[in-house]
Amino acid sequence: MHRFRQAVSNVMANVATIQHSGINREKTTEGDPEKEEKYEYSRAEFLQLSSEEVAIATDIIIRPIMVPRDLSKLPWYSGYAEVVNAGKSKLNEDQAAARHMFINNKHSLEKTLDTSPGNGLLIKDSDQIPLTYFAIFDGHAGSGVSVMASRVLHTRILAKLESVYDLLANSSIEQRQFTRSGDQRPNKWPFTEKEMSVESLVVGALESAFVEMDEQVRKEKLDYHIPGGCTVLVAIFLLGKLYVANAGDSRAIICRENEVLPMSTDFTPLSERQRLQMVASTNPQLLGSEFCCLEFQKRVQRKDLGKKLMYRDQNMTGWAYKEVTEEDIKFPLIYGEGKKARVLATIGVTRGFGDHELKVHGTDVYIKPFLSPVPEVKVYNLFDRDNSEDDVLIMASDGLWDVLSNDRVAEVVSEVLKSFPPNDYKKYASAAQELIMAARGVLRLNGWRTLKENKSGSGDDITVFVIPLNKHTSMDRQSSMTESHDASPMSS
Repeated sequence: MHRFRQAVSNVMANVATIQHSGINREKTTEGDPEKEEKYEYSRAEFLQLSSEEVAIATDIIIRPIMVPRDLSKLPWYSGYAEVVNAGKSKLNEDQAAARHMFINNKHSLEKTLDTSPGNGLLIKDSDQIPLTYFAIFDGHAGSGVSVMASRVLHTRILAKLESVYDLLANSSIEQRQFTRSGDQRPNKWPFTEKEMSVESLVVGALESAFVEMDEQVRKEKLDYHIPGGCTVLVAIFLLGKLYVANAGDSRAIICRENEVLPMSTDFTPLSERQRLQMVASTNPQLLGSEFCCLEFQKRVQRKDLGKKLMYRDQNMTGWAYKEVTEEDIKFPLIYGEGKKARVLATIGVTRGFGDHELKVHGTDVYIKPFLSPVPEVKVYNLFDRDNSEDDVLIMASDGLWDVLSNDRVAEVVSEVLKSFPPNDYKKYASAAQELIMAARGVLRLNGWRTLKENKSGSGDDITVFVIPLNKHTSMDRQSSMTESHDASPMSS
């Protein structure tokens, strides 16, 4: 409890004059509260919080920064920190997960591993393929789906990878390092069969696991109270590569020396305009009689009938003139600018899990057909260079990125890591804490303010991982020495 008392004492002087009645603690949630709740609210298991500590973690006035009690509970002593929002919901709707696992040819086995600094994974059975998993789930309209996904998604991913176990296990180190696509070879059928790369198999496993996870959410919502939805950001370290799968607006970047490498794309109503318009134009019944799928330069009004205004549709990246008709006067499919942009005037995210019951207020128009669980997967080859202990992957929910740019995040992390002596694994936890402090700021009479710029701090839930890149590389290189390099090529 010491770290919690310290966190409380650090901020109590600033909150004495703040009244609880000034905070909006309520938020409309989706789902039927009369149904049984299958997934009880909690925080990430590696935090090891008691029920009392969970209550402290959700105090939206104090907003203590929570970190794991035992850093060895995280793979490679990676850094982790989180903080609850400033009042938009009662609970922290972010969830996180991290674990070492094995892909097995019969069934997946999780084992207790020696994660002492520098040890990496100890592979005892030659038929097991090690996998390291990190995930952030940013919930909205309730924590139900983010809690469920944090407990289930990794099992979906493992099952998909186990289905191609033979192809992964029989691959050589060369096949892992390079992507081979489009190669074909004849077989007994009168057509050819494409040869598949390891990379394409892993990407496909992630994509299909995300879709199946969303379908599981839909089915379980029928019988259980699982409110809301969530965006999803997953990173897996497997066979010498890092795969980052993103469905939403959380973000991942790699920081190495003076470089910042984006490892995800923020999916928003504005960035996905054309996909959303394509759904609407091919399925106009989804808009009811309420919305127009075209985008105009300005909000179209009845006085604009017959006039020519600038517009664009699903096929256009530029703008052209169109004469306004009655159909165009309807409310736009995407309304608002920047972070305030909304799909069907309702939701600000376009990818993730859940939201199956969500409708436009006062109508029978469902939002879900416009939302997608399919992730974008980006790949980083860990063999491309000798990663140092200060080369890291940073994953965070949008509460961080709303306040800090990629470059600012890299700057904060670099300063922290350089302040520690070599091989001090506590540096990653410290970097994660500093990132949250930089984004959340401190509570003053005019609200949460950042320390350096004295601008508005993040009022959102914030979750951060700082993950070293050099651990998996050394482990995979050692294990690959025992493999046969003349393995037969993989095929579908």
